[in-house]
Amino acid sequence: MKRYILHTPFNIYHFEAEKWMHSVHKHTYFEIIFILKGKGIHNINGNTFRYQEGDVFLLGPEDFHDFEIDNLTEFCFIRFNELFNKNQTTEKNSPWQQIRKALLYTSSQSRGSLVEDKLEKLKLHNLLTILEGEYENHQSQYFETIRDSLMQSMMVILARNLLGRTVTKPASKDSVEPILLYVRQHIYNPAELTMEHLAKVFNYAPAYISIFFKKQTGESLKQYIVKHKIKLIEARLLYSQLSLSEIADEFGYTDESHFCKQFRKYTGTTPTEFRKMDIVSD
Repeated sequence: MKRYILHTPFNIYHFEAEKWMHSVHKHTYFEIIFILKGKGIHNINGNTFRYQEGDVFLLGPEDFHDFEIDNLTEFCFIRFNELFNKNQTTEKNSPWQQIRKALLYTSSQSRGSLVEDKLEKLKLHNLLTILEGEYENHQSQYFETIRDSLMQSMMVILARNLLGRTVTKPASKDSVEPILLYVRQHIYNPAELTMEHLAKVFNYAPAYISIFFKKQTGESLKQYIVKHKIKLIEARLLYSQLSLSEIADEFGYTDESHFCKQFRKYTGTTPTEFRKMDIVSD
């Protein structure tokens, strides 16, 4: 599977297409995809979603996708990597950091378009119009400041829609989806992912929640939590400038040694070795 590389921290790609010319692929970066007109199918991580004018999708480095275009479609891709956020506040529990984590690192991308309300779509598209206008003069000394403000506004609106929709959608008692979502949203807080705590949250006996999860997914709950955490850490190692101790602290490890030991157990390599790996297309 090909992996597309972004050689700059940020760019915008605006185009029309009657036929999608790219095979299924991943990226080394994040994408906010706006559908400005047209209809078709967006395949994301093996899931199929109908798209139409006004839809907005968000994909991360580990997401794979392609489009099946029914009629002429106008796309606008905002593409950015971790370096784009280097000047943002680094305070761990700041509202902005919580929004970034909720959007970029919880696999919300597999839920299709993140916005359903027409007014919310209009707000995002208006922000996009302003951002594109500023991008035409991206060499300006003011561009990065304006870009960062507009992108923060977009991300807040996306987070508001994603989290609001998640809360209002009831789930069946027999559905494993609420547990999966809870794990993704609390992956940075190990104390909230113990079997005892999860059992209390979902009103199961501690022994039964593990049995239920494995029956529904084919793997143990503990294994899923660790594997999901490792995938996020891999993205941090490849696409951020954070030190190993900063990553260990972010994901709730007691120390860097414990972090490195678990990472090697599940990947066969150390975090330092993994970070030096070349990103290749296959």
